[in-house]
Amino acid sequence: MKIALLGYGRMGKEIEKIAISRGHEIVIRKDIDDIIDITLADVAIDFSVPNAAFNNISNCLEYNVPVIAGTTGWLEKYDDAVALCHQKNGAFMYASNFSIGVNIFFQLNKQLAKLMSPFEDYQVAMEEIHHTQKLDAPSGTAITLAEGIIENSSKNNWELGKKTSPENIPIVSKRIPDVPGTHTIWYSSEVDTIEIKHTAHSRKGFALGAVIAAEWIVGKTGVFSMKDVLNIR
Repeated sequence: MKIALLGYGRMGKEIEKIAISRGHEIVIRKDIDDIIDITLADVAIDFSVPNAAFNNISNCLEYNVPVIAGTTGWLEKYDDAVALCHQKNGAFMYASNFSIGVNIFFQLNKQLAKLMSPFEDYQVAMEEIHHTQKLDAPSGTAITLAEGIIENSSKNNWELGKKTSPENIPIVSKRIPDVPGTHTIWYSSEVDTIEIKHTAHSRKGFALGAVIAAEWIVGKTGVFSMKDVLNIR
């Protein structure tokens, strides 16, 4: 499989190592190759920056190249990407996190939110910690977790920092050098606390999941998620 890497930072380099180890070829490295012909690739993986992601995705869809998008912070244009994918009969997948463990954690989070919803004495809160190079806050993973809670509880929204409304989920974002990603959710009452937590030990899990998703999407058309890749229902 010939892969275009749209973004060649630390994640791009990690994806490259895993892709090559699985027998694939990297034909485009966009941070190095200023001018690219996306049609050289069988599939593209975007881990770029928020202000470049939508253009990268659109270019792939225009030329019928399946695209896996892992960049966060651009989602105000997500619906436009979905519409273009359908218009071009292309293949597109966005995930705030491609780690297999995190995607299982997403499902665990939803189930816990359902179980806790009737018990109003428990207050939910979240913390996410990432490396200092991460540009957006809260993380896309934290937003996905918050949305999972909102779908399965009486909460209406999330907010960054200290909670100002009982209907909101407070998210604390911390930036510490060399932390790949840690997400913790608490349900606290006067008598006890329930906590679930996912800790990434390296970027390898994110990169492996992205390559697995790229392998899966080739030959398909539509808009997909990691739930489709992992057959999680």
